[in-house]
Amino acid sequence: MEKECLELLCAEDAIGSLIGRLPAVHPQRQYLAGEQRQIAAGVRGEDRMRKHFVEFHSQEEFHILWDVSLAMGDWKIQMDGLLLTERCVIIMDSKNISGKIHFDEQTGEFYRFDDDNVKSVMKDPRIQLNKNIRFLSAWFQLKKIKLPVSGLIVFTPKSCEFIVRPKSKHICKVYQMPEYLLQIVKAFPLEAEPPKLPKIKKQIISAHSPYLRTPLCSKHYIQASEIRRGIQCTECRAYGMKRIKKSWQCPGCGHRDRLAHKHALREYFSLIDTHITNQAFREWCGVESRFTAARMLAQFDFKIVDDETKLQSYHLKQKK
Repeated sequence: MEKECLELLCAEDAIGSLIGRLPAVHPQRQYLAGEQRQIAAGVRGEDRMRKHFVEFHSQEEFHILWDVSLAMGDWKIQMDGLLLTERCVIIMDSKNISGKIHFDEQTGEFYRFDDDNVKSVMKDPRIQLNKNIRFLSAWFQLKKIKLPVSGLIVFTPKSCEFIVRPKSKHICKVYQMPEYLLQIVKAFPLEAEPPKLPKIKKQIISAHSPYLRTPLCSKHYIQASEIRRGIQCTECRAYGMKRIKKSWQCPGCGHRDRLAHKHALREYFSLIDTHITNQAFREWCGVESRFTAARMLAQFDFKIVDDETKLQSYHLKQKK
């Protein structure tokens, strides 16, 4: 029987799961709800960027890659989009920052005023883009890929107004993106022997190094003991499904789900720890028998590690 691959929850679902498992009066609930809204808005922004990209057309060959993560040793980067052309490669960085946007060239500060005219000083997105450009240029050199690297910061909110912006043509709003991409591409000469883009695309895809998120309890300094245990019913949303005849049943509404423990495992790895033991699984899901727990854990394609006491722990495998 082929084992099933298990993945972390997406960032938005993970933080929603954390909020749901915290006590109603936990001091971080409000902050986490704000984080969840920002993550959701960022996802919508990236989606708008992808939809607008269909308006990009060129008579020359090009390829687009989304959500690319690469690594050189401990140096890792994540790129929202990567446009491969015969003239250059363009890193596309989505920014979901609304309001009145200010780039102060004299002080190097980047800030915005929201709808209530409240000023927020933020990290200058150009700094991160420049770091990514340096990384990809070095990575290309390592792989003997001869293509210059450029970048474009795309502000995705509809309610975004540039009040003071740099002279650079590498910052735009999402509806302007196709034209800005063409301008950047045309600024580079076309070599007599254009690079083989399918080969470069294959190299990048094969080197993709998925970003492994830190479990949210560690990231937000929340004790695992504060988190509610038990499997959540997908129907009535109550916690505490019971193991009954190779299935799970909600004692409240009676709903049954044979694979309810799969979602619970994804929650555990997203919230609690990077690995799980048989005992931790039993405590998390409410399973009494260690043999039953072992059978359920064996359904998934884990990397199994034995420590010095021969205690097995189960780790997620990186997706290739």
